Amino acid sequence: MTRAEPSRALTHIQSLPSWLAGRVAARGRDLVAHAIAEEGLKLTHHAVLAAVCEHGPVAQADLVRRLGFDPKDVVLLVNHLENAGLAVRAPDPRDRRKNAVTITPAGVRTLQRCAELAERANAELLAPLSETEGRQLMELMNRVYEA
Repeated sequence: MTRAEPSRALTHIQSLPSWLAGRVAARGRDLVAHAIAEEGLKLTHHAVLAAVCEHGPVAQADLVRRLGFDPKDVVLLVNHLENAGLAVRAPDPRDRRKNAVTITPAGVRTLQRCAELAERANAELLAPLSETEGRQLMELMNRVYEA
């Protein structure tokens, strides 16, 4: 790759794979965020609910570690999920000094609907590609990500 001419600096930046990947990722996030908003959730709520479903009952500190979120944010997110009836806090069966978060049946149903909405949003994202191209793009992105 050649060095960018100063008069074409923006064009050069926008031709970089990192720029393009970031723009595609932002579009995908926006599509999914808009889709799951139908369930009254933001992407961070969805991530917490998914982690609770997959690993629950789970202590809030473990959610912080698993998701890399700020502890204060996790408290607010769990509060929202609990107020919506999607999760509950109860004494942790492994350590009664802590609380653990568990998904409710309503939370499981919401998570299933969010998965369907996210699938549709991602299908919209990949709509310009054929099915084969979509699979190939996913394989290539995984290869780059895992490198």
